[in-house]
Formats: sequence, structure tokens, C-alpha cells
Amino acid sequence: MNDWKNIEAADCAVPTDRPMDDLVRELSRALADPDPLIRDGAPYSVLATWIARGAIEPSLRLELGDEMAGRLTDARIEARTFAPLVLEMLVTAGDFKAGWVDAFERWYPAEQDLRGHDEKLGWLHAVAHGADLLAAFGRRPEVAPARMLDLAAARLTAPTHHIYDQLEDDRLARAIARVLTRTDLSARDAVGWLEPIADRFGADRISTPVPAHISNCLRTLRLLYILADRGVRPTSDLAAEPLPHRDAVKSGVATVLDRIVKR
Repeated sequence: MNDWKNIEAADCAVPTDRPMDDLVRELSRALADPDPLIRDGAPYSVLATWIARGAIEPSLRLELGDEMAGRLTDARIEARTFAPLVLEMLVTAGDFKAGWVDAFERWYPAEQDLRGHDEKLGWLHAVAHGADLLAAFGRRPEVAPARMLDLAAARLTAPTHHIYDQLEDDRLARAIARVLTRTDLSARDAVGWLEPIADRFGADRISTPVPAHISNCLRTLRLLYILADRGVRPTSDLAAEPLPHRDAVKSGVATVLDRIVKR
């Protein structure tokens, strides 16, 4: 087994004493390890760097993506929720398979363990990690943007008793906004995904305390309104990108928020 901390410290130089496929398999196992110091430590950094640099050959990257897509059905929460992070690395680097989108679409709204952080397992972040992948898929020309917007709506309307507590609403709102920057997105599709949210929550009578799923949705949409108004930064060091249908999105979000809270 390699000492990934030393490899990370050496600017992630690729070891020459083992074939790359062995190294990738070891990194893949590490990113499903229940020990957060392993799963979210040097192996994560090394794999991300190797993918970004193109150090892993394309066929091996596609195999890794297939493995991550399959891992979305793993019995272990830490395995499921770190798989989207690896897929996001791959998709951002240019790798893509339609089957990865299908697997993600099945998992994201169905995931029930929405804990942001666990005392023993560390970061889990199903909603946030899934949001990052949703944004990556939503920016790919092979994926219809409306499909990812509908998926975001499915996640927001899925029943849960867990209140987002580690900025998951922020990550999901930003992911939605990133998809909404697609210039090929029609004005109708830019707001159409809000309809099932309005139908689902507009029919509910809000009790006290406010149910977790409604609170999550309200906070996500409120931030989305701000991002629609100001634009969304792809990364912290880049200028904000405008939403082509800015006014329509703002109006649509405001209408949904008003429908939810005015009863």
C-alpha cells in the first residue's frame, strides 16, 4: 500500500514502481473507507490531481466512472456519498457516459441519509456532493439542462425529516444556478422545473415547527433567487456568470415562495 500523504507532499508525482491500474484501484477503495482521515484525506487529493492532470489514461478513467456509478447503490453511506465526488472530477475533466447520468438520477432523490457530517464517519454530504455532480452534468452538452433541473426539484420535494445543517442548501442552490446559466436553455424550461415544487408544497399546510423538507426547500430557493439576480461564480476566482432567463427565474422562484408561505 502506498503512503498517499508522501505522494501528496511530493506534488502528487506518480509512483513508478506499480502500474497505474493498481494505484487507481487502491485510491478507489480509499475513497469508500469508513475512516474519514483516509477517505477524505490524501487519497482524495491525489486522485483529484491525477484526474485533472490527465495522469490516468482515458480507458481507466471510464472504468473508474463505471465503478463509481455502481457504488451509488452501495449499502454504506460513506461509499455512496463519495462516489459523486469522483464522478464530478471525471465529468469536469471531460469524461462522460450516459449510464453515469442514469445511475445518478436514480440515486440522488432517493437517498434518505442526508446527514452532512457524522462524528465517526466524518463528512457524508449526500445532498452537497450530489449537487456538485448535478452541476457538472448540467453543464455538459450531452445532458439536457431541463433533466438536471427536474432532478433538483425531485431532490427538493423528496420527503425527509433531516434539516440541511452543513450548507447543503447553498450547494444545491448554486448547482441549480449553474445549470440555469446554459445558453441553450429555453425560457420555459428555466422555470418549468419549479411547477412540481409549487404543486407539492403549495398544497401542504405548514405546521409548527416547520417540516424539514419545506425548510430545506425554502432556504434553497431563497439563495437561488439571489444567485439569479447577481449571477453565479463557477469558482471563487472567476467572475459571476449571468442567467440568460434571469428575470423569469426570479419571478418563478418568488411565485413559488409566495405560494408556499402564504396559506
